[in-house]
Amino acid sequence: MAQSVGIKDVARAAGVSVGTVSNVINRPDTVASETRARVQSAIERLGYVRSESARQLRAGRSRIMGLLVLDMGNPFFVDVARGAERAAREAGLGVMVCNSAQNAAEEADYLALFAEQRVRGVLLTPADATGRNIETFRRHGIPFVLVDRVAEGTTECSVSVDDVAGGALAVRHLVDAGHRSIAYVSGPPGLNQVRDRRTGALNALAEAGLGPEALRELPTERLDVAAGRDAGARLLGLADRPTAVFCANDLLALGVLQAMYAAGVTVPDDLAIVGYDDIEFAAAAAVPLTSVRQPAVTMGALAAELLLEETEQVEGRRSHEHRRVVLQPELVVRRSSLAAR
Repeated sequence: MAQSVGIKDVARAAGVSVGTVSNVINRPDTVASETRARVQSAIERLGYVRSESARQLRAGRSRIMGLLVLDMGNPFFVDVARGAERAAREAGLGVMVCNSAQNAAEEADYLALFAEQRVRGVLLTPADATGRNIETFRRHGIPFVLVDRVAEGTTECSVSVDDVAGGALAVRHLVDAGHRSIAYVSGPPGLNQVRDRRTGALNALAEAGLGPEALRELPTERLDVAAGRDAGARLLGLADRPTAVFCANDLLALGVLQAMYAAGVTVPDDLAIVGYDDIEFAAAAAVPLTSVRQPAVTMGALAAELLLEETEQVEGRRSHEHRRVVLQPELVVRRSSLAAR
């Protein structure tokens, strides 16, 4: 195995001191042009690459921002990462993206890794409903911003979408189409987003004079297509099957759609479906999916900007005030919910 080239190797090849090589790398204007050219020639010839991690440890300031999301298999979080990466690059930083897989233990491991790497800050969509992982991470003094989650009971910044309003948009649309019995494929009940979307759904039913019994909840352990197919199978087995289903995200909705297709149930004539997130696949589904759109790219970018502001990376800002940014969702109506009743 070839050994890496160090700064001492460059100094030896150029016939200068290690300090001179360091000056050429970090303060080239302080080195005579002839010496600087000799050192740069040695660097290129040897293929020397400076250790960024060592430099960061000496400076006590990383150029990496951590991003920990619930599920990188969900295109929603891919879009969040795109927005965060764009804002970070503009500030000269990189993003380390990690996936908790909706698992509190994996989340704890990644937060510990971020602390070990001394990242500049962290963008976090929590998987641990108890909040213990956040409390442990807070002790390291590393700034973090919550993404797709309101910072309730904490002083940190957060960027989220009004999921209560989003749930109301989805179910109000179904009620206006004539549906009076609606299933909610909800995902893990410990997630705030799942609970808030359910609250919004119940609010919309109450507005229409319908009680909570009009919403049949079908919880799932995960927020993916397979869980949606399983929920679809359970929905098909109900004796008094609802005429519409609202899903906590689009992956669940696509799974329900697959289950209906396999069983010969027509969407939207036999069952209307509304998802949440408006991922790219929603419009491209066999039956284009009505969905509640979240501005995911904007969410990621705003969260990164708040973190950059807090860590004094945004030029011209001298102070930081923690803020809770709440974005508004939008209903995008497509064929999956348009049958007349």
